[in-house]
Parts: sequence; C-alpha cells; structure tokens
Amino acid sequence: MTCLEELLGASAALHRHLCPRQVLGVRMGIAAGRLLGLDLPQRDQRLLTIVETDGCFADGVAVATGCWIGRRTLRIEDFGKVAATFVDTDTGRSVRMAPSAAARALAAEYAPEARNPWEAYLFGYQRMPADELLSAQTVQLKTPIEQIISRPGLKALCDHCREEIMNQREIARGGATMCRACTGASYYLIAAELPIHVALCSTSQARHE
Repeated sequence: MTCLEELLGASAALHRHLCPRQVLGVRMGIAAGRLLGLDLPQRDQRLLTIVETDGCFADGVAVATGCWIGRRTLRIEDFGKVAATFVDTDTGRSVRMAPSAAARALAAEYAPEARNPWEAYLFGYQRMPADELLSAQTVQLKTPIEQIISRPGLKALCDHCREEIMNQREIARGGATMCRACTGASYYLIAAELPIHVALCSTSQARHE
C-alpha cells in the first residue's frame, strides 16, 4: 500500500496545491482499503467508488483508490457532500465514509502550529487517527452492482434520436428502444427548440436583410 505522503503528493500534483478536502479523500481511500481488505491503489477494477461531490475531494479519493472515471470505477452522485461509498464488486460489500462530526473541532488539537482554521484542517486531517477523522458505516446499494457495471460491448440504438447507447442504459418504451434523454430524463434542452432561440435568429436575420 502506498504511503500517505506519496498519495498526497500525487493528489497535489493534479491541482498544484494540497487542500484539506484532498487530504480527506486520500484518507478515506486508505481507510477503505483497510476495511475491505483490498490492496490500494488498485491495479484492476475490483473496487468501485461512488463519491458524493466533485472537485479536489474526488481526486484525492481517485489517487488513493486507483478508481477513475475513465476506467469506469469512479462515479459521482452529486449530493454536495464530502463522502464516498466504496464497493468491493467481488463480494458486494459496501462501506460509506464521511468526515466525523468532531473532525473540524479536533483538527486544531493535532496542528498547534496552524495560523488559521484552513491550516488546522490541512495539517490536522493528515495526523488524526482514522477513527477520529472518519465515520464509516456498512451500506447496501439500491441499484444492484451488476446493473451499475453492466457488461462490456453491449450497445443499442435509440429509435428516436438515433444515437448509440452503451452499457445497457437504454429504456424500453412502447415497443421502442430509447435513450434516457428521449424519455424526458435529459439534463439539457436543445437550443433550436427554445422560443428564445427562434427570436434571436429572427432578429439576426432581419439585420442582414
């Protein structure tokens, strides 16, 4: 297992600085390896990690666990929380971790040289025992792990937009195969279909006539 100092250095290299949330991410990753009995950072794809916010915390977790979006072993469920769930895909065991309720208050006790609260968190989070820094609980995913991971090479074509769908994310609707966006679950609106777009185009066209 890579040591804390090396992992913090790797995380800092991604941001050109080290911050308290990176430290929390790295510490959680290390603790997850110990709780699940896994050698991390992983070289395979056995561990799946779901982080509950993006940003530097997620990078700290990624560096410590070897879970990355590009390898389909890191996912974001944006609850705006510095927390993560670590899933052993071989056993199905899942552990969710977050900072303990007392972590902020205790940090200064482990960093007497800190000049401000930010430095207290930065130094204190590195030095605090894991059982004081983190809270952990065994959880069960609502979606089966097999459904989350899917199987490689599976593809479908949306009957509506004709775009390709990977990883069994298609939805059967009225005898048709559809992507999530075409069923109404899209996170975007197509500009050409918005009234404001039509108005702007009409104004622009009038200026050129």
